[in-house]
Amino acid sequence: MSDTPEAHAPRPVLVTGATGYIGSHVVAELLARGYPVRCMVRDRTKLERFEWKERVQVVEADAFDIESLPAALHEIRAAYYFIHSLLGKEPNYAARDHEAASNFGLVAKEEGVRRIVYLSGLGREETYISEHLYSRQEVGRVLASSGVPVTELRAAIVVGAWSLSFRMIRYLTDRIPLMITPKWVRTRVQPIAEVDVIRYLCDALEVPESAGRVLEIGGADILTYGDMMMGYAEEKGLHRKMIPVPFLTPSLSAYWVDLVTPIPASLAHPLIEGLRSEVIVTDDTALRLFPFAPMSYRDAVKRALEEQPKIG
Repeated sequence: MSDTPEAHAPRPVLVTGATGYIGSHVVAELLARGYPVRCMVRDRTKLERFEWKERVQVVEADAFDIESLPAALHEIRAAYYFIHSLLGKEPNYAARDHEAASNFGLVAKEEGVRRIVYLSGLGREETYISEHLYSRQEVGRVLASSGVPVTELRAAIVVGAWSLSFRMIRYLTDRIPLMITPKWVRTRVQPIAEVDVIRYLCDALEVPESAGRVLEIGGADILTYGDMMMGYAEEKGLHRKMIPVPFLTPSLSAYWVDLVTPIPASLAHPLIEGLRSEVIVTDDTALRLFPFAPMSYRDAVKRALEEQPKIG
């Protein structure tokens, strides 16, 4: 751990969404680095499956209940914000995410929190950005408006066994030998390995220069979604062929995903709408602030495949 004020802080680091995919990994890594950790959850029983559950403080709170937040944020030096309404299942998820972020930022400021670290999505408004990606970035702006310095890390697809976006790629490639593919398979993307995302998130506490910044993070390779599918197929030893067609709209694609994968259309639709956005790193500030080389896509896939027996 580097010799910074935050590295020696006696006060705990708060992780919201600690039972989630990214949140649970961040908790484990922070503990490995020696940080005291407090987990904010709505239901503490959901922590039972994690081996680190006895090593953290636990506070039950809900970002939509502002009165519950002071107990979670009291004497916290830095907080990780991994809260969002379940994709697609909340018709007004953008408004709800705005409300939750506003509540959290307000109480964080009142409680003297010195940093919020937030994982957002890559995408630039001047080209095209989906409603879902816009909402994720808006949450970052709302958090920053609280006056607490925010480190917002923007990433494209996270390549890991539990990543919903990558699982969609995996299911489609596993189950369809001959893929009739829509136009979005030619959209460029810069996927990033799960391990690199966790490293960026945790290193942020140890890089003071990352405070108050929006940082774009990505893996070593810029690909298309089609490249991702075929690269995954090759790593798994599958023979796949793609036939692109122009008539599969995002809405039709969502139902197509619903038919051939366990991911329901209500979740797939916001993700697939986002696949129309080119999501590549255009600002290399993160590479300069965090001196490590992100993993290649194929190496990230290998790691995900090693974890695959652990998931359904």
